[in-house]
Formats: sequence, C-alpha cells, structure tokens
Amino acid sequence: MGKVTGFMEYGRRLPARRPVHLRIADWKEVYEDFAEAHLREQAARCMDCGIPFCSSGCPLGNLIPDWNDLVWLDHWHEAIDRLHATNNFPEFTGRLCPAPCESACVLGINEDPVTIKQVEVEIIDRAWEEGWVVPVLPSRKTGRRVAVIGSGPAGLAAAQQLTRAGHEVVVFERADRVGGLLRYGIPEFKLEKRHVERRIAQMEAEGTEFRVNSNVGVDVPVADIQAQFDAIVLAAGATAWRDLPIEGRELGGIHQAMEYLPLANRVQEGDLAEPSISAAGKRVVIIGGGDTGADCLGTAHRQGAVSVTQFEIMPRPPDERSPTTPWPTWPLMMRTTSAHEEGGDRVYSVSTTEFVGDERGTVSKLRYHQVESVLVDGRPTFEKVDGTDAEVAADLVLLALGFTGPEPGGLVDQLDVVLDQRGNAARDGQFRSSVPGVYVCGDMGRGQSLIVWAIAEGRSCAASVDADLMGETLLPSPISPDARPLG
Repeated sequence: MGKVTGFMEYGRRLPARRPVHLRIADWKEVYEDFAEAHLREQAARCMDCGIPFCSSGCPLGNLIPDWNDLVWLDHWHEAIDRLHATNNFPEFTGRLCPAPCESACVLGINEDPVTIKQVEVEIIDRAWEEGWVVPVLPSRKTGRRVAVIGSGPAGLAAAQQLTRAGHEVVVFERADRVGGLLRYGIPEFKLEKRHVERRIAQMEAEGTEFRVNSNVGVDVPVADIQAQFDAIVLAAGATAWRDLPIEGRELGGIHQAMEYLPLANRVQEGDLAEPSISAAGKRVVIIGGGDTGADCLGTAHRQGAVSVTQFEIMPRPPDERSPTTPWPTWPLMMRTTSAHEEGGDRVYSVSTTEFVGDERGTVSKLRYHQVESVLVDGRPTFEKVDGTDAEVAADLVLLALGFTGPEPGGLVDQLDVVLDQRGNAARDGQFRSSVPGVYVCGDMGRGQSLIVWAIAEGRSCAASVDADLMGETLLPSPISPDARPLG
C-alpha cells in the first residue's frame, strides 16, 4: 500500500488543465505538468483494502496497489516494471481510458477515489524520459509466422506479445501510417502522436514488421495471407459507422465523425494545409453525446466554429452516481470532458427528424423534437413529447452515432468468417473464429468498446495463438471472450 494514513491526510488532486483560451489556439495536450510531490501524495492515498477491487475493475488486471506503493516509496523503475507486466501501452490508457479502475476503488465508496489513471501516465512518461523503455527481444525464434490485420491498440498489443514470444509477426495496416484510431480517430489534443511513434519504433526494434497501405481483402488478397502465415489475427476494429437515414441526409455539409476527425489529424501530421471539412466560421451541430462527439467538439473549437451544439437522445445523467449503478460498477453520472469545458451547448433527450437545405443543396438547419424513454413490451424505446418540435441553424452537421461492427465486404467476405447476431466476428473462448487458424480480438469481435478492453483482448488473443502454435504458452491472458456461435 501507499502511506498508511495517506487516504486520511491527502485529498484527491489532478493536474490543472491549461487555460481554455490558450489550449484552443493549439493542438497540444490539455493538461499542465503535475509536480512529483503532488503525485506521490496521490499514490499515498491507496489503501490496504485487502481485496483490490481496482485491479478487478481493470480489464487488464493492472497491479495498481503495487505501483502506487512503489511511487510513494520513490521506486519509479520498479513501478514501470510492475505496470508493464500487465499493460503494453500505459501511455495510451493513461490518457484515453475512462478509468473503470477508479470507479471500483474501495476509497470511492465514501470518498473521492485514488487518482489511479494519473499515477499510471506519470509512471510511463517518466520511464520514457529516463530511457527505461527499451526493446524486449525474444530469447528464441519459433519459425512460425503470424499476420495481424489492423494496427489499433488490439492489433498492436497482440503483435508485441507474439513478437516477444519469438514468432515472426507482420502487421498489415490499410492506412498510410500505423496506429488505427489512435492515429486518425483520436485528436492530437487528447493524444499527441509522438506517443504512438515511439511505441512503433520500440516494436520495430523488437522485430515486428509493419506494412502500411496494405488493405487486406482489397489490394492484398486474403488467400496470399493464408498461404504465407501460420496464423492470422483479425484486429481491424468496428469501423462500420451508424448513419442517420432521415429526410435531407443527402445534403452537403453532413458528415460522419470519422470523415471529419482524420482530416484534422492529417493537418497536424503535415499532410494537409487545411482540412477539406472544417468548422471554421460555421454553426456546428454534433449528433451523438459520447466520446467521439466530444472529440468532434474539441476539434470544432480549435478550428474556429461560430457555435457548437451537441445533441444526445438519452436523458441528462445525474450529477452524482446513479443508484442503478452502485459501487464498484461503472457509474451512470454526468461527465464534463475538456472539450465540453471549452464551450458549446449540450442538449439531451432530443431526436433529429429532418435536415433542411438551402438553394445550394447544403444543410442550413435541422428539425428535432424532445423524447422520453418508455418501455414498450418490456423493451426501452423513445417516444416523442408532443408540442416540442423545434429547429436549429446548422452549416455543418457531424454524425457521432457510434459503430455497428466490422466493415462488410473485402476481408470479412473473403475469409468467410461467421458473424454473430450483432454483426461482429464470432469467436470461441480462445478467440478462434469459425475459420481454422484465424483469430479475432478487439472491437472486431467485441463491438465498439474501450481502449483498455482492446489491449486486454490483444494480449489474451496472443496467448491463445501462441498456445495453438506451440502447444503451450507463457504469455499472460487477462480475459476470455464470451463464446459466440461459430456455425
């Protein structure tokens, strides 16, 4: 544990966010530096709670009390060893994970929970600064070849584990750079891409090969991959976006979030001088209240939007943890991201009914009404609240409605993998798909989920692949997927 009385002596504390007027003028990460003395105090708040619910709340099973204690004792090198024992990429989760571990913290029953996520990111950032993150080379080569399709967090985690087990691993990425949604879906102000670059460099030094501009199932035949590799790991994500097929959807100025966000990232990469879809000088409406919607919101602020309104069909969450989601479950409650802090209006319990255009065929406003959640035949649905029809002006509409599963055609069709009822690639309890030698991990099998789940699935899938190829494995397996019908 940390300091025995730390949880009584110190309150929860987080680094300050940079002033809004400064941070929306650039694309740097939003947080100020956090003093080491403050961080050690936060680590000292970790209690000797007997059963570390934080570890069970984390899909990776992170050894949270261990590295909190080590930070308090100023044993930073041991802390990063303990952190890397369960997590390949703590610099990603420390910035992007919503921290279900903190929701499960025992201290959180009646006090503010330990700042687990902040301690995590400070450990890994210091490790990089001190030069402690180095390539981990396999002790032997197995002679087996594994193809990993997709270079998001699940694919990267699987690839790194399999490379370290001694297999020859090739990662195929259809984009021009490695990283998947980490690269082109997450805005720079949430994850500066230098963090991705240095991990890729580490993996290349370990022996992982990356092939970009390689769209398996389109310009790289699936049959070639099957002939050249002993196993295939599908980690291509759930990239089929949900649409809003209402009247006026064909109008100009209406775009999917993942048509909009990658362009802003490409500007930061130096590929473009200006994005072809920009919020500059426009009245923006974002439909969808989740993390992707917040990413669009922060991006629109930095591009100079005149106004931003975010629509959410669900009712406004309560300010405190809802009784329906008691400790240690993930709490239903109101959350304000850095992007929401920067401005814009959030409108809850509304449904968009029509897009209206101008004489140029471009969206100029949308029509909506309020809804209420009701049960029909025992199933939740939304019904219109009479007399609530309204309009809002819009020059740019961004659809951030989530994703429905892997993209159809190409890879999925050529492999002929069985899909489950939700449209995801079905797999058994060892991440095996319906096709021999083909495994599935991350959002492609799980459905749209969290980065921490993607990394956990990648690690566990790697263990299953290694066991099947070699007859046994020493790779850790933090989770097992829910087995779904394969035939």
